[in-house]
Amino acid sequence: MSRHPEVKWAEREDKVYLTVLLPDAKNAKVNVDPEGTFTFSATAGTDNNLYELKLNLLEKVNVEECKINIGVRNIFCVLEKAEKKWWEKLLRGNEKTPHYVKVDWDKWVDEDDDTGKGAPSDLDLGGMDFSKFGDMGGMMGGMGGMMGGMGDMMGGMGGLGDDAMGDDFEDSDDEEVKKPEEKVEEAKGGEASKEKAEALSST
Repeated sequence: MSRHPEVKWAEREDKVYLTVLLPDAKNAKVNVDPEGTFTFSATAGTDNNLYELKLNLLEKVNVEECKINIGVRNIFCVLEKAEKKWWEKLLRGNEKTPHYVKVDWDKWVDEDDDTGKGAPSDLDLGGMDFSKFGDMGGMMGGMGGMMGGMGDMMGGMGGLGDDAMGDDFEDSDDEEVKKPEEKVEEAKGGEASKEKAEALSST
């Protein structure tokens, strides 16, 4: 008898992200049809247990644009929606969502928060071609690049902080500007007394 692997899902207006969590999957077969039927089968574990999955997605998908990456720990799928719109749920019908299908909070973005500009939070993975990935190493490298980009953003914010600190110190700079003026006055006073001394000596 086959088992069900755990599946996590998240969406954007134009995509659905499906992650099948099955480490060391062998003979993985993944298929999706235009009507939105997603099927998966593979063997895993020391006993080569059979894992099967069939999901009837809420809406149709654009099969030609779908991407699949079979990694060491999971199978990550990016399914392109046939129609750009937010789904209120993953599966069609009124049946309760199976216990093995869960929301992927790491990739989740609320409809109101989606900028649609491919920001790091959009998890577009930089438009990478999944067919070039031989294993999860390629994906983790891509994720590292995303994190580096976020680090650059934080560095930029640090720069803003420095500017703000510069504004705070402007008052103390003004006080320092007065000191050279005082020196000029002292110098002028010194010159006046010198002139008086010269005038006295000439008389």
